[in-house]
Amino acid sequence: MGDMTGAHFIFIPAVLLLGVVIGWILGSRAAADAYGAALRRGEARGREKASGPRLERSDPVSDRAPSASPANPAGRRS
Repeated sequence: MGDMTGAHFIFIPAVLLLGVVIGWILGSRAAADAYGAALRRGEARGREKASGPRLERSDPVSDRAPSASPANPAGRRS
C-alpha cells in the first residue's frame, strides 16, 4: 500500500465538518417542524376546549364484565 499524502489531513476533517454542518441543518429543520406540530396540537386543543363540552360516549371498558386484579381479587364491581 502507498503512503498517505498530506491531503488526508485536509480531506478527512473537511468531510467530517461537512457532515456536521449537514446534520445541523437537517436537525434544526426537524426540530422546527416538531415545534410547529406541537403548537398546532396545542391550538387545536384550545379550540376544542373553547367550543364547549363534547357528548361523551359510554365507556366500553366499564360495560364489560369485571375482571380480577390485585386491587380487586374477586373481580367484583364496586
